[in-house]
Amino acid sequence: MNSSSFLSEIADNWMLVAMFSLFVGAILWAFRPGSRAVHKETANIPFRNEDYPVSDKDKVSSKTEELQS
Repeated sequence: MNSSSFLSEIADNWMLVAMFSLFVGAILWAFRPGSRAVHKETANIPFRNEDYPVSDKDKVSSKTEELQS
């Protein structure tokens, strides 16, 4: 068996198994128990300031208030 056929065999078989395992692991990690709250919080980020956008002045004043207290 020469080296090119050995490398071809590794690329064909074992890399397929490795990539499939990574895919299944990513799916299981995304749908793990307890991740629903994290996904809900992330999905609602655009709606946090629904009434009006936060202005730069409000950002600065809240930061200075935090630093002063």
